[in-house]
Amino acid sequence: MIGIAKEVKKTTLEIEGMTCTSCSQRVEKKLQDMEGIISARVNFAVEKAYVEYDISDIDVEEMISTIDELGYGAKEKDEETKKVSLKLGGMTCSSCAQRVEKSLNNLEGVKQVNVNFATEKVSINYYPTELSLSQIKKDIKDTGYEVIDEEKVEDKDADEKRLEKAAKKMWFAAGFASTIMVLMMIHMFVREIPNYFAIVTILGFPPIVIAGWETHKASFRALKNLSPNMDTLVTMGSIIPYFLNFLGFWLPITSFVEMAASIMTLHLVGRFLEAKAKGRASQAIKKLLEMEAKSARVVRDGEEMEISIEEVKVDDIMLVKPGEKIPTDGIVVDGQSTIDESMATGESLPVKKSEGDEVIGSTINKQGALKIKATKVGKDTFFSQVIKMVEECQGSKVPIQEFADKVTGYFVPAVIGIAILAFISWMLFPQFHISIVEFFNFPWTTVDLPQFSLAVLATIAVLVISCPCALGLATPTAIMVGSGLGAEKGVLIRKGEAIQTIRNTQIIAFDKTGTITKGKPEVTDLLSFNDYEDEDILFYAGSIEKSSEHPLGEAIFNRANEELDDLAEVKDFSSITGMGVEGLVEDNRVLIGNRRLMDENSIDYKEYEEELIRLEDEAKTAMLLALDDKLAGIIAVADTIKGDSIKAIKEIERMGIKTAMITGDNQRTANAIAKKVGISRVLAEVLPDGKVNEIEKLQEEYETVAMVGDGINDAPALKQANVGIAIGTGTDIAIEAADITLVRGDLSSVISAINLSNATFAKIKQNYFWAWFYNALAIPAAFLGLIHPIIGAIAMATSSINVILNSTRLRKVEVEPEYKGGN
Repeated sequence: MIGIAKEVKKTTLEIEGMTCTSCSQRVEKKLQDMEGIISARVNFAVEKAYVEYDISDIDVEEMISTIDELGYGAKEKDEETKKVSLKLGGMTCSSCAQRVEKSLNNLEGVKQVNVNFATEKVSINYYPTELSLSQIKKDIKDTGYEVIDEEKVEDKDADEKRLEKAAKKMWFAAGFASTIMVLMMIHMFVREIPNYFAIVTILGFPPIVIAGWETHKASFRALKNLSPNMDTLVTMGSIIPYFLNFLGFWLPITSFVEMAASIMTLHLVGRFLEAKAKGRASQAIKKLLEMEAKSARVVRDGEEMEISIEEVKVDDIMLVKPGEKIPTDGIVVDGQSTIDESMATGESLPVKKSEGDEVIGSTINKQGALKIKATKVGKDTFFSQVIKMVEECQGSKVPIQEFADKVTGYFVPAVIGIAILAFISWMLFPQFHISIVEFFNFPWTTVDLPQFSLAVLATIAVLVISCPCALGLATPTAIMVGSGLGAEKGVLIRKGEAIQTIRNTQIIAFDKTGTITKGKPEVTDLLSFNDYEDEDILFYAGSIEKSSEHPLGEAIFNRANEELDDLAEVKDFSSITGMGVEGLVEDNRVLIGNRRLMDENSIDYKEYEEELIRLEDEAKTAMLLALDDKLAGIIAVADTIKGDSIKAIKEIERMGIKTAMITGDNQRTANAIAKKVGISRVLAEVLPDGKVNEIEKLQEEYETVAMVGDGINDAPALKQANVGIAIGTGTDIAIEAADITLVRGDLSSVISAINLSNATFAKIKQNYFWAWFYNALAIPAAFLGLIHPIIGAIAMATSSINVILNSTRLRKVEVEPEYKGGN
């Protein structure tokens, strides 16, 4: 039975009341004895406890309560953490990544570590007051790996240099290995070569020892840390037979140099092809970097000049001609044109832009000349944020990977054990193994060798055919390609785990305004009562809503501003959450809002209930206006439904996922909108601070809940949901709180995100299946002597490359819905 992977988290607790080391030991022992605590270290000097725990078994509140019962005070440390991403050198397999991760996790002050072997990067979340970046780098170097300064060398150059280095080693080894193989063929089939053993032993040294030196160095480093890896297997499969070959000078055994040289050469060929394939898998970031504008034409002191993109400053006026890239994010101050934003949004149709419109850096100006005022530069630009989000995703882990990582950690020691057993079994039961080899009688197998030689061949075959790298690459390569494809389609995934979680979503909750609707409502109806005219209603409502930031208030103000010459100033303005607004306009007390606001102020509106119901049944938001505690009229506002909302929600329901709408509207209006777009569940009259509670209720009823929103008040609910999806056209706070950001802002992108998740996770499962299937067949076959070590070395390299190439095929998957582009 497969064990369930733990959901491990770290926290730092501040402890008060400890007077000596005995106190700290007492707290430490109590924490360690608690179920769900993986490790606990209490530092008396700094009065802190560093705890690693399984969130499915225990939470921080239980720890704090236990410490309180011991007579000490405790609270979770409320401190800003810092994130850093470092490029690593020297990692040769997934076991290396696990070693770095384990070592960094043992540092006090580290909150979270993710090492991605495929991208050769480590993402670290740490407390800067307790740990410095230099200490982190020192720990990585002490573990035996290199930290590469990415500011001094571009990714593209680094990858090319790595590939060139791998190619040189490969060709160097291949030259000697091919010479050895030619001599072997002459020696076996043409005529015996004098001193053949000595010649091939000398020729074997360069490919096995010199070309393979980095592999052997990594092996010794791994053994020193008691964590054997892929390099260990290759070293054992090449160095051991090479030195065993010296026995041939005295004992009747076959030469092993040919095999050892071939194994090392094939290993280096595999490394070269793997580096090339990994370059293809990681091309998403490179493509994004290539799209970035390199220069800008700006006006400074009345003079037009061309400068590098790094020199552009906020408020610079940039001149962009037709066909040129917009240098950085900004606002159009003069001119009009259409902009190709496909690189940012995935939308192929150009977007019209004129004075006052925002534009995205690195998008392409198609027609007219534009003057653009720079609003964001450097790391603050949309483009930089996209790259950051893709990198964050590629540096994170999905839950399925946790289990695979644990298995991989035991894999290499298990293979070494199986290889030793193979040698013992062949030495003790040779006839049993020979009978199996003769039964299958494969062309590459032989039994016409001394027993010791056959035992060595089987042992080496087990070592070199096993491939833990395939397991280590299965998830990160798929995440790399999937997140890159998402970025191209306008679906930005911040956390890799969202890829696994969203595919299991049972219900998606949508915020209404700005998500299902355009968020730009308009006044549709004006009703006046009690001797007031429509113009009076518009005057008072427009005057007070001038101070409101709510979309409905903005719609009323815009209408009043268009139709009336002048509006009055407001005094004592107050916004009443979830109800409306109030204030003084020309010394008249004005209230505008929903029924609850009227009830709170004892204003009678019952005789107009039918009018309210009629408007709400038409999916309009009806607001009551009271002047000096007397009802004066009703203003109805309607928000236009986004063009693709109906089709998108219908498609989501067809996929078997329930839909819900969360809104502050009254039940009748909410039901009307939900019916129009096809929403199956309505959560109406929800105050902004009540959205989290509604998500929690849905989580109690459904196992996995996704939330789609765009506003500041959606951020807590996005965090609470199992998957938070932010509309990219919304606020930065909502985007920051989300796991996935939809750049285009339409609901079709939700379907794209689900399809992308399904496609990516399918690739991950395929990768794991083939990696397990390969090892499950190959290792027993090698144990029985059915596979020659040279074939094993070829199969080992092929297995890793196959996983990477399978992941790259994700790029051909169509994730956008079929109806995309329809109304």
